[in-house]
Amino acid sequence: MEIKDCIGVVTGGASGLGEATVRMLASGGAHVTILDVQVDKGEALATELGDNVIFANTDITSEESTQVGIKKAVDAFGGINIVVNCAGVGTAQKILGKKGPISLDHFNKVIQINLVGTVNVIRLAVEQMVNNTPNEEGEKGVIVNTGSAAATEGQIGQPAYSASKAGVNGMTLPIARECAEYGIRVCTINPGLFDTPMFATEPENVREALGKMIPFPKRLGRPSEYAKLTQHIIENTMVNGEVIRLDGGIRMQPK
Repeated sequence: MEIKDCIGVVTGGASGLGEATVRMLASGGAHVTILDVQVDKGEALATELGDNVIFANTDITSEESTQVGIKKAVDAFGGINIVVNCAGVGTAQKILGKKGPISLDHFNKVIQINLVGTVNVIRLAVEQMVNNTPNEEGEKGVIVNTGSAAATEGQIGQPAYSASKAGVNGMTLPIARECAEYGIRVCTINPGLFDTPMFATEPENVREALGKMIPFPKRLGRPSEYAKLTQHIIENTMVNGEVIRLDGGIRMQPK
């Protein structure tokens, strides 16, 4: 699918991997709607990038809020061709910590945002995408989700995060198989250690140490590198139903 003149929706698009993806799509000539709860950042990014980018204050765990966000994209640009799901949280809690057993509220919140929120956006976007006129390949849309290396190599303190991302990986193929009938492709990217807001509060020496854990290159991944892989998935029609690692060859240790 050609990015130019396509209509994209990016969740978590106000910062990190999502922001890089919004910038990539906009620079390629797409119309983009940012779905995020970070109002100031989202509105500032939309203003910076111009008339082809708009912001919708959206809580992806809410059916109503997400319906409103999707409708705003459709009303503004006439449909949806591309969805990139970047919204997520990575807060950690051990099964048994100093304050006692893991909080079920914590576990449920992570699952709701990372897993349920992702499928919420997918289902509402597919409902719109099926109405698109197919291109010469019969393609109507592309969906890219964000998993994590933690889906298969979760560290101590990551039971909620790992479970949520494993769920995203696990639903990729069945959704891709169904959506193939509609001319919609579905893939998931599993990033490793990336320079995103999750690490923004860490001291520089900690960030450098994390980067050196990666076989090559020995640095944290750049959000622009996530965006480049997203661009390739969008543009390469044969890539479908895949979970693709983007991690410099790292395999996460227990802690």
